[in-house]
Amino acid sequence: MTSATETSTGSAADAAVRVRFAPSPTGMFHVGGARSALFNWAVAKQQGGTFVLRIEDTDTSRNQPEWVDGILSAMEALGITKDDPAFEGPYFQSENAGIQKEAAQRLFAEGKAYYCDCTRDAVLARTGNQQTGYDGFCRDRGLDYAEGRALRFRTPDDGETQVVDLIRGNPTFPNRNLEDFVIARGNGSPVFLLANVVDDIDENITLVMRAEEHLPNTPKQQLLWEALGQTPPQWAHMPVIVNEKRQKLSKRRDKVALEDYLAEGVLPDAMVNYLMLLGWAPGNDEEILPFDELVRRFRVEDINSSSAFFDIKKLTAFNGEYIRALSVPEFTRACDPWLHAPYAPWTEEQFDSQVFDAVAPLAHSRVALLSEITNNVDFLFLDAPILDEDSWNKAMKAGAAELLADVRTALADPALAGWTAEVLKDTVTAVGEAHGMKLGKAQAPVRVAVTGRRIGLPLFESLEVLGRDRTLTRIDAAQARLAEATAPTSAGVTAGAE
Repeated sequence: MTSATETSTGSAADAAVRVRFAPSPTGMFHVGGARSALFNWAVAKQQGGTFVLRIEDTDTSRNQPEWVDGILSAMEALGITKDDPAFEGPYFQSENAGIQKEAAQRLFAEGKAYYCDCTRDAVLARTGNQQTGYDGFCRDRGLDYAEGRALRFRTPDDGETQVVDLIRGNPTFPNRNLEDFVIARGNGSPVFLLANVVDDIDENITLVMRAEEHLPNTPKQQLLWEALGQTPPQWAHMPVIVNEKRQKLSKRRDKVALEDYLAEGVLPDAMVNYLMLLGWAPGNDEEILPFDELVRRFRVEDINSSSAFFDIKKLTAFNGEYIRALSVPEFTRACDPWLHAPYAPWTEEQFDSQVFDAVAPLAHSRVALLSEITNNVDFLFLDAPILDEDSWNKAMKAGAAELLADVRTALADPALAGWTAEVLKDTVTAVGEAHGMKLGKAQAPVRVAVTGRRIGLPLFESLEVLGRDRTLTRIDAAQARLAEATAPTSAGVTAGAE
């Protein structure tokens, strides 16, 4: 790799594209970071380039080793894997401390940076304005390094710095508005601005594609690239991702961890497809496309500069489409984590895989998140259904007790033509008609009595799998509860006048 202290011998455009993704291991994997990683990955895959993973681990107070593992596993779930020829890394920013300090000293030796011992209070005393930046007081004092003295970059006094941004055109920044910014702290350690540039140079990065919040840093970093004798990369600053209130996604307020969505049962392929559409579109009003096709159509220049709305409802709808595209055996395998602890309320002894296999085709078209499978099938594996009180109150209205009694009698009749979904449907339909009810209304009390909920898998197919004895037992329990609710209470002794 090219050292930051050497002079570039060619432009970024002459080399094979090298992009990078540089997360900090300070928490769960943010969906915004996932989008950034995917956009960079798409460029590398499309152009036969390289995707560099760099872990920016210099914030020792917040870094945790397990977060590095989380980054790698989350990226793997998105299909960005270390065994792909396009993948390089991970590198760790902390391992580059030596060449970062070397670059800082080179800038000082060449007069492009100087030491400063000004405190914030001293600057404020001179300028009298809290909003005013550094005033250049130490520019010509000729200070050498000493503990506590920061190293500042000497920005140009005039002219402007133009940033070539593939998404935002060519924004220009008057140099007079750029203060002499700090590149190394008082203890000699490089700050983010310099470390980031040195690492990008060392890793031969040709395109820096990152969140728009970094755009204000870009003219400073471009000046550093040039001061170190390097050709700056191309830049592309992606739009911010916002919630339904058009506020930037925040981990303090919004659900932003990729791991949380995967734990809910969002399929990785669905998440990849959805994230690729946050700020970019493949055209022709098409949205649900395989990743290879998205890569083929992807163009950085077509990314929208406006904010992108993270629509959870749309993501869920996408996921439903991806679930329905699975074969039933694939769907069954995908559901497996939610059929066992800690997600399932039943024990391993209560679970019967053959029973689940029987109802999996019924659930396949009805769940939008894999985690929904648990509530859809729990009545099959528990001794008694988990009763939803709102469903009970809506279904068990006047006439429900009488209807359940007649349904129970009909289903228990030894002359019933069989325990099949078709026979069960005809039976409940006939009882409902005798009570002046259409099937939709007649089956509601039966469904709640047996499954605990008003909404779920097709009722009669579910009863067929559940079996006669368990169905009748649950109807009996519902009848007992209804009877208890309507039974008169014993009158208490009322004190009165003699």
